[in-house]
Amino acid sequence: MELIAKILIAVVALEHIYILWMEMFAWETKGKEVFKAALPAEMFKPTKGLAANQGLYNGFLAAGLIWSFLIKDPQWQDNVALFFLGCVAVAGIYGAISATKKIFFVQALPAILAIIAVLLK
Repeated sequence: MELIAKILIAVVALEHIYILWMEMFAWETKGKEVFKAALPAEMFKPTKGLAANQGLYNGFLAAGLIWSFLIKDPQWQDNVALFFLGCVAVAGIYGAISATKKIFFVQALPAILAIIAVLLK
């Protein structure tokens, strides 16, 4: 179960690195494709700065999850991973409520599965 937990944590971290890239550097291209159902096309240019700020926060989530791999103490490693996975899950649930339900499945669900895997190891 430990290997599954680490794989799921890595997947969530990589996903948030991708979100960082999309929101900070590709908001008007890839972001427009991904969020077309949640935001009218004409809103991507004026919201570029807001999206970049969101991307930065997603980068912090990824950094926290990656940091958890570098912690030697197993209990603290789990605590740090659970904290950042919890943040991702809450953000994904909020995004599903406020933007599009798809965010739950793309962001919150992988984090929830990783939380379960960490707790079961």
